[in-house]
Amino acid sequence: MKILADQNMPLVEQYFADLGRVERFDGRSLQSDQLVDVDVLLTRSVTQVNEALLNKANKLKFVGTATIGVDHIDTDLLTQRGIAFTSAPGCNAVAVAEYVISSLFALAQENASSIEGKTIGIVGVGSIGSCLRKKLAALDVNILVCDPPKHEAGLLAEHCDLDTLLAQSDIVTFHVPLVKTGKHSTLHLMNKARLAALKSGVTLINASRGDVIDNHALLELMQGGAALDLVLDVWENEPTILTELLDYVRFASVHIAGHTLEGKARGTQMLYQALCNIEGLKADKSLADFLPKPSVTDVSLQDTFTLADLGQLIHLVYDVRRDDGILRRHLALQGFDSLRKNYPIRREFSTVNITGAGDYAPTLRELGFNILNNGHIGDY
Repeated sequence: MKILADQNMPLVEQYFADLGRVERFDGRSLQSDQLVDVDVLLTRSVTQVNEALLNKANKLKFVGTATIGVDHIDTDLLTQRGIAFTSAPGCNAVAVAEYVISSLFALAQENASSIEGKTIGIVGVGSIGSCLRKKLAALDVNILVCDPPKHEAGLLAEHCDLDTLLAQSDIVTFHVPLVKTGKHSTLHLMNKARLAALKSGVTLINASRGDVIDNHALLELMQGGAALDLVLDVWENEPTILTELLDYVRFASVHIAGHTLEGKARGTQMLYQALCNIEGLKADKSLADFLPKPSVTDVSLQDTFTLADLGQLIHLVYDVRRDDGILRRHLALQGFDSLRKNYPIRREFSTVNITGAGDYAPTLRELGFNILNNGHIGDY
């Protein structure tokens, strides 16, 4: 098979080389001519897979996107053409949840405050929102959730309507797909009116899709003196973002919330498993075969450790301020896509084994850390 894969997708050769010949492509500049005689297309969110791209795809039988979202894929077209398709739901859920948690503790440190007792509104409780909800439940916070489609399907009894959630939350974080039309459209879900209605001091986090928040309306609001703490990983019109908004954003990054080494590799693995299933082959490769050992693996906590020290532990693994600094210092020279393509390695909380957790073991375990008991991962 001829396999065409996005240049930013990790471990493709390691997983797919036994299945065919792998060639790489630039996700934003892929042309229809490049799909001639291609059997398998492996892509990410920056590539629009539509009629214009596929009009010369004479052999294509499988399309996979190593992302949760599928708004860049014309799935109806693939069905019409009999082309198998799979996404990677949940592949980067842990990564995005940890991005949000790192941001919350960084804001708490800089504001000399605490997230304890805060009300956190999660908009969208799919794979990512559910993962974040589970992690936050280990902390002393109040959680509100909003997901109208899930609620209407009877899958979310605790649903809170969006405007009520916005009015009651100290922190609002978005984890919805981009839906441009229909009853549950998320395009400019945070429009000028909703942004203006936010109470002073709210933290607004977007690690879903840039178009969920009207960036121009947000800029106008901030220029007018609104007191909001903004954490933006995604932007309208990527890679040509509204740079004027950067002056008002506390932590900004280049659409990398889900880009842990584990998160990206999980996406590749899921596509490999799906293709093997279609081809009737045994999927006998796993992440453990390929991921390098992290630079920090073992942490010993002392008796003096309390949850007030939790931010230090979290930022030992990942501090969102690193990525904010990279964007601000290098965006003008290198550009959004280049920074995203060359994103430095980031690992997940699960790569750290903790001893001496004591009474804090359940909390740290729920956040994702490995808790060691007598040198072995397990319960206290």
